[in-house]
Amino acid sequence: MTAHIPAHGFDSLAVHAGQAFDPTTGAVIPPVHFSTTYAQDGIGGLRQGYEYGRSGNPTRTALETQLAAIEGGKHGLSFSSGLAAEDALLRSVLGPGDEVLLGNDVYGGTYRLIARILGPWGVGLRIVDMSDLDAVAAALEERPARILWVETPSNPLLRITDIAGLARLGKDAGALVVVDNTFASPALQQPLGLGADVVVHSATKYLGGHSDVVGGALVIDDDKVAEGARFLQFAAGAVSGPLDAWLTTRGIKTLGIRMQRHSENATAVADFLEGHDRVARVYYPGLKSHPGHELAARQMSAFGGIVSLALADGKAARKFAESTRLFQLAESLGGVESLVNHPDEMTHASVRGTELAVPEEVVRLSVGIESVDDLLADLERALDKL
Repeated sequence: MTAHIPAHGFDSLAVHAGQAFDPTTGAVIPPVHFSTTYAQDGIGGLRQGYEYGRSGNPTRTALETQLAAIEGGKHGLSFSSGLAAEDALLRSVLGPGDEVLLGNDVYGGTYRLIARILGPWGVGLRIVDMSDLDAVAAALEERPARILWVETPSNPLLRITDIAGLARLGKDAGALVVVDNTFASPALQQPLGLGADVVVHSATKYLGGHSDVVGGALVIDDDKVAEGARFLQFAAGAVSGPLDAWLTTRGIKTLGIRMQRHSENATAVADFLEGHDRVARVYYPGLKSHPGHELAARQMSAFGGIVSLALADGKAARKFAESTRLFQLAESLGGVESLVNHPDEMTHASVRGTELAVPEEVVRLSVGIESVDDLLADLERALDKL
């Protein structure tokens, strides 16, 4: 959906974009439209363009308007999952012989999609440290790439990439720059404004924010790229259902204030862990010891809710992850509740033995919005058991 929203602050856009009151009843919250088909005023006489639920749904339209507005983009597209969004973008842009230059610290599912699904169809894949722009430039000089794909902050080691610098390299090389903005969310970082071409989200995470909906999103400025992705959205059919779209919209309305609390709590957790003698290393861009701290401070308004830590070895990491109480052992991230995850055996098991493998001593924390003293006490109890 193309956004036509007056200039407002982020929180106002999150609450109001695509959310006009129902003209029939005056209901402040727009209704959820469950209908799969729409009556026509004569053959081809569509009402507001709606004919069938896969091609369009008013609740999904409202979400897509909201997505475009909060990312500062022209076109928003909503999908049934983050990987469905990635798949539509990749298949609409790439052809046999094209290559993707992928960051070496990204979600394992993204690597799996490109390497194991698109690879057999002739799409190439190369891995590079996107936080090292010289390495990216050298890789592009060696061989062109159609897409530069980066997560910043990355998952789970929280590397920070210079989005504006990467965008300049991509433009010079004729490559599309795609930024997975899931960890930061548009409340903290706006990649399109820094020169990126496409933003992708797992809406399951911070956008939904309550661990109760699976979804994905693309936000795109270029009309041609958006047209191609929208065709795949329609033709392949991985659209978000109306209730999923409505739940995501509801989550986005509180995104700004949630990200503030996530960031505040995560900063306290990172400070605590950095000073603990049983923690070998803490990965959090809000720490001055983080190599990407100054860059993150420039391109983000806060540092987010994800903290990763390294313990003595894989055995210690596993024991720690299984010892917390308030931090629940579970996949995913970005909900109001705190979660703990051992990436090597959980979220990143699919990239074991590859260039994207996560060290077995690393644990990832998704820091929620609970009382911070309770979170710190939980972590201290778990560390005391090591």
